[in-house]
Amino acid sequence: MTKIIINSDRLLEDLHSLRSFGCSGTGVIRPAFSAADISARHWLIKRIKAAGLTAKVDPAGNVFGLPPSSEKALLLGSHSDSQPQGGWLDGAYGVITALEIARASLECGGPPIAMVSFQDEEGRFSTLTGSKLFSGALTLSDADKLTDITGTSFSQARLSMADICQSEFIDPKLFSGFIEAHIEQGIVLDQANQDIGVVDSIVGINNEKFSFFGQQNHAGTTPMQLRRDAFQGLVRFTTELNLALADIVIDSTVWTIGHVQLHPNAASIIPGRVDFNLQWRDASDKRLTAMRKVIHNCATRISTELELGLEHHSFSSVPATVIDPQLMDQISSATAQLATDRWRHMPSGALHDASNLSSVMPVAMLFIPSIDGISHDFAEDTAIRHLILGAQVLAASVSR
Repeated sequence: MTKIIINSDRLLEDLHSLRSFGCSGTGVIRPAFSAADISARHWLIKRIKAAGLTAKVDPAGNVFGLPPSSEKALLLGSHSDSQPQGGWLDGAYGVITALEIARASLECGGPPIAMVSFQDEEGRFSTLTGSKLFSGALTLSDADKLTDITGTSFSQARLSMADICQSEFIDPKLFSGFIEAHIEQGIVLDQANQDIGVVDSIVGINNEKFSFFGQQNHAGTTPMQLRRDAFQGLVRFTTELNLALADIVIDSTVWTIGHVQLHPNAASIIPGRVDFNLQWRDASDKRLTAMRKVIHNCATRISTELELGLEHHSFSSVPATVIDPQLMDQISSATAQLATDRWRHMPSGALHDASNLSSVMPVAMLFIPSIDGISHDFAEDTAIRHLILGAQVLAASVSR
């Protein structure tokens, strides 16, 4: 076993260099295919080449650093695009950690390590666009039809990188597996004063749109007992759903009504219709399915009791991701050695590029703490010692 020793000063220097592209206060503004994102990818290509790796950019704008060895390489990485107002470590930490470990492994004659920065993980055009294309879950012809909120198509956006993109995608068969290091983006590790989270599952996500239909009427002249208020249906539903789900969910299960539209949305009119989106997440596909049945039963019962119409439509589902047990065990062993008793196994409540790659190769993930659990915000940050420790744990895992 060749022990891979990272250069922590070099790691931090590269992290801060990447931060400079789109820097805004303590955070970054670096959406996919923005000028800052493209400049960051050009900089990353230079760093890849300086490390002795071969830089490849596929048609989607995914940037790879490939080792000189002809053997199958372990792929490490994440994404370097950001939310419209994002944190400096979300995705970027996994990319730079991957670069440092691939570089350090070359320097010490260690195993072949490849690295990647996927494009548009943050969803300017679609959720995890770059890794969807790499894994074959999305075709380039279909991706090119996707548009952002301004109407710009994916096809138009990727023209901005046409000078460095190759015509073919990298074959996933070149890689033996994928490990993604990431900030937790949650409060669990920080609150528990723990240093590392070894991910044992990535949640599946179900989304469904519902509508309650009542009777639009005058807010001043319609007696309360005679109203068919669609919004009151939603109020009852949100309250009673929590009780209805209590017997089948676990502590890590979450559900959210995050988007609501009232019609006609006027102060003096009883709402005749309410549209709302319900999202629920869990690491068990079986539990997600069971939750859907409870959700539908609850909505149906309330619509009957309040004499409201009900429609449910636009259902979508992303299955839970199975973490490779061998890769997870290697990470756990390295974590136990370097973080002693200050670590835990935990699910990922957010989707990551590893979710898509799990269909074409074994995957695993590790988390480092987010201070106060903040992410997708300029205030996102992580202690320097955790930035270094996470890279050391991943390097030790790779060495094993």
